[in-house]
Amino acid sequence: MRFFPDTFSKLSAYRELVQAWQDSVTPVSLTGVSREHKAHLLTAFCEDCKPFLVVTADEAEARRICDDINTMTDETTAWIFSAKELVLTPTEGVTTAYEHSRLAALTALRQGKCRILIASGESLLQPTIALTELKSYTIEIHGDDTVEQLKLAIEAVFRSWDNPRANVYRRDNDIPYSWGTAVNVMPMVFGNLNNESGTGVAFTRDPATGEKKLMGEFLINAQGEDVVAGVRTPMPIAQMQEEFPEAYAEFIQVCDTLENHYHDMQDMEFTVENKKLYMLQCRNGKRTAQAALQIACDLVDEGHKTEEEAVLMIDPRNLDTLLHPQFDAAALKAATPLSKGLGASPGAACGKVVFTADDAEAWNAKGEKVILVRLETSPEDITGMKASQGILTVRGGMTSHAAVVARGMGTCCVSGCGDIKMDEENKKFELAGKTFAEGDYISIDGSTGNIYEGIIPTVDASIAGTFGRVMGWADKYRTMKVRTNADTPADAKKARELGAEGIGLCRTEHMFFDPERIAAFREMICSDTVEQREAALAKIEPMQQSDFEALYEALEGNPVTIRFLDPPLHEFVPTEEEDIKKLADAQGKSVEDIKAIIALLHEFNPMMGHRGCRLAVTYPEIAKMQTKAVIKAAINVKAKHPDWTVKPEIMIPLVGDVKELKFVKKVVVETADAEIAAAGSDLTYEVGTMIEIPRAALTADEIAKEADFFCFGTNDLTQMTYGFSRDDAGKFLGAYYDAKIFENDPFAKLDQTGVGKLMKMAIDLGKPENPSLHCGICGEHGGDPSSVEFCHEIGLDYVSCSPFRVPIARLAAAQAAIKNK
Repeated sequence: MRFFPDTFSKLSAYRELVQAWQDSVTPVSLTGVSREHKAHLLTAFCEDCKPFLVVTADEAEARRICDDINTMTDETTAWIFSAKELVLTPTEGVTTAYEHSRLAALTALRQGKCRILIASGESLLQPTIALTELKSYTIEIHGDDTVEQLKLAIEAVFRSWDNPRANVYRRDNDIPYSWGTAVNVMPMVFGNLNNESGTGVAFTRDPATGEKKLMGEFLINAQGEDVVAGVRTPMPIAQMQEEFPEAYAEFIQVCDTLENHYHDMQDMEFTVENKKLYMLQCRNGKRTAQAALQIACDLVDEGHKTEEEAVLMIDPRNLDTLLHPQFDAAALKAATPLSKGLGASPGAACGKVVFTADDAEAWNAKGEKVILVRLETSPEDITGMKASQGILTVRGGMTSHAAVVARGMGTCCVSGCGDIKMDEENKKFELAGKTFAEGDYISIDGSTGNIYEGIIPTVDASIAGTFGRVMGWADKYRTMKVRTNADTPADAKKARELGAEGIGLCRTEHMFFDPERIAAFREMICSDTVEQREAALAKIEPMQQSDFEALYEALEGNPVTIRFLDPPLHEFVPTEEEDIKKLADAQGKSVEDIKAIIALLHEFNPMMGHRGCRLAVTYPEIAKMQTKAVIKAAINVKAKHPDWTVKPEIMIPLVGDVKELKFVKKVVVETADAEIAAAGSDLTYEVGTMIEIPRAALTADEIAKEADFFCFGTNDLTQMTYGFSRDDAGKFLGAYYDAKIFENDPFAKLDQTGVGKLMKMAIDLGKPENPSLHCGICGEHGGDPSSVEFCHEIGLDYVSCSPFRVPIARLAAAQAAIKNK
């Protein structure tokens, strides 16, 4: 690898050269480079590359470089290491000091405590180094060959498209890898030429609040890197008027020209050389969600944008930050993440570690804020999840149980942190070399997936008046309805406040985990006869009916889609000895009998096992009970509110064959019609199905003859189309990203090529057979902007998502409608 000093050493593009190194640590030779340039060079490197080793002639030099680098960065980046023992090879004898030094160095690197390892001893560059982790690459210093420098600089920019930071940025912002990048070559101007020169960065509006005022910073006798690197303290942009009045006056005119031309807030970089202004670049400035809403409203008021254009200029995903607590910015900047999982549900949370749902409830009852840490969650953990400030899991992906439920509750969640070594039995876990026991404080960021030790203060979410105005524009222009996935009246109420127009998915299984209900449901599971099962279900029916009445009340006449029982029965049986004994006593059976029943419920592949409509085929009495609860609740609410349109939508899950739907539908219709007749009501209802098995999409023309509606369950449809589990995909998705097999998580962003084709096929087959068929989506993709746009394009009637993602879906649906006019 080659590099070049002086002014070239500060060009940020050159640091991308480091990406060519594929090894964990790269030695760097800085012989002949000045102290100032060493610090600049290494600080630029450490932003993007893997950790690397710097060798110097003596220890004093090493300490000077370390001090310079750490002064220039916000956190400890460089770390001094004694190289004396490290250079020993196995043939010279492996000593305790050698092992200690080796492990200390590698541990610091792997835990992220440093990016740059600094040591004395040029012999480290020799290829006889024993450690395989330290590879003998060096950086050569080039000086005068300008053509070669230009060539290398251009190559570096092209290589930057494929560095790890760029790949992550593209995934986060839906930018295809295939687009590639471009290089502009232009003459350079020098802000560090003399005291009549300088450099600055500015915004035409405040990027934090959106206020219409010039914001920026300026430095005399400096290059652009100096402004952002923190080496010198810049002056406010207004002070430039005193130093270079003519250049400042021209700059103000340029700001007005650029904003009037682009009709958006501009982010600008400029240089003054000998009092002459040079504009280096401008672009639409990055901004907070609060600022985005304010700027959009102001631009409409100022005549720069129409309402439709203003709707299009806001990134829907940024609205998340307005709806959830966030970490205090200053405290977050000072904190160093221990590790990173998947940001499964946005927001920020800190609290004491607990390891069971029961402990979460108990500690919460005492006024403690807790973070529930689990290998994975199950429906049995619902009450503990509700009692927690945040949820952290070792396993699972973006659509795992923890992620889906947390998003529905608006609770912060980080899932799939495989770095955690869990010891549930002893209520502790290890992460980044540290042990955390029950009661220790941690903080988690559900937006980034970062995990921190200790307490990081949070600030509450705040919604300004501009939010309502922009949402009003969105509702004005969108054509697709937006519903919510909600299982409780509280979730439904919150979703309605955020603009939901109905419930697209109510998962009835979550209603069974109340302590009173779970006992009756377990009684049903362990029953030996139909009569025993019906008796147990009769205990649950009034509870379900009450739940459904509360949902209808919360939705005030808007549609409510209720999915019948879906998970396999083994998720409801006890796992603790004490609970098994209680169930045995209640059933009049032995503990061994109960354990035998539990063993029989075990499945090798529960995702494709005894679940969904298969449960209703095996135990029709379950479908009967749920139908009675749904219909009775609707009749009661309709009687209370005759002006409301109460029309239950009963959804049969996991149908793959039309004969399955016919069987379960017959049970539902006979039961519902009997209840309606007995009540003397004119209530109407619909029976539809989830399209979540590929075969259902392929035979949608047959299924549509029996279904009043289709709702695409894209979580399971994605699993079954790809053939891998959403809970296990995190183990290999990273390798798929690196190999460019996937650019995005298909459980977070809809696979339009494969899964999307099945969805379109189902609509195209189903609608001709049933013109009144209405179609929606209730998978987690219903809150992803690019997936919402696709749903609009294929003609879905609505999308349904977690309550706190409703505003995102509303805005994305409006953008899709405007783009496709």
